[in-house]
Amino acid sequence: MRSIFIKEINSFFSSIVGYVAILAFLIFCGLFFWVIPDTSILDFGYATLDKYFEMAPWFLMLLIPAITMRSFADEFKAGTIEWLATKPLKDTDVILGKYFAALVLVVFAILPTLIYVFTIDSLSAIKDNIDTGGIAGSYIGLFLLAASFTAIGIYSSSLTGNQIVGFLIALFANFILYTGFESLSQLPAFSAGIDYYLSMIGMSFHYTSISRGIIDSRDVIYFVSIIILFIALTKLSLNRRTWDTAKQD
Repeated sequence: MRSIFIKEINSFFSSIVGYVAILAFLIFCGLFFWVIPDTSILDFGYATLDKYFEMAPWFLMLLIPAITMRSFADEFKAGTIEWLATKPLKDTDVILGKYFAALVLVVFAILPTLIYVFTIDSLSAIKDNIDTGGIAGSYIGLFLLAASFTAIGIYSSSLTGNQIVGFLIALFANFILYTGFESLSQLPAFSAGIDYYLSMIGMSFHYTSISRGIIDSRDVIYFVSIIILFIALTKLSLNRRTWDTAKQD
């Protein structure tokens, strides 16, 4: 797994696409949080990062598929997936190596936004008066959400040899799981009590819950379950491709 992890990190930073994806994420965060009037914290009037944590999932929804789209698509396109199969590596080692490499890159993109905490504190009329508990909870929630998006992106990449298709599948799946169920629960047809349970299926419900600063084990278990589910689905996807290749031979 370690060799795959290092290979993926080196591969990402040897391509300009990686730098552009991370830079675009930070630029969009900065513009929406500090410059654009409707979302700028400077016009909000309160020393809080709530606006950032509302927007960050949508930016991650674009960033993470851009990072993960080439994870397996490149291997299928170049034919190196068969070469990997001959190595003394389990499918799980390959998948986890690629998964953790992508997750590290996502965390690397999020880390510079920590400067927002110190900036907001310095701009506050009352020093050391920001909600550090809520901010810490929100960052934990953002990490768990990013980890789930990454698992979905890795799975999406394992379905196709085309990077763009992998990107679109991951984008659509992340959108549905993040906000689709929440939107569906608001329909009048589901207002008889099932709306609450329907919204619980979506990531937005659990992300919002953690962002309040209270780490509920049910929310953590939800995100961990999503990660494990899509890692397992990726393994099944690779096994199916290996089986299909073996039948063709």
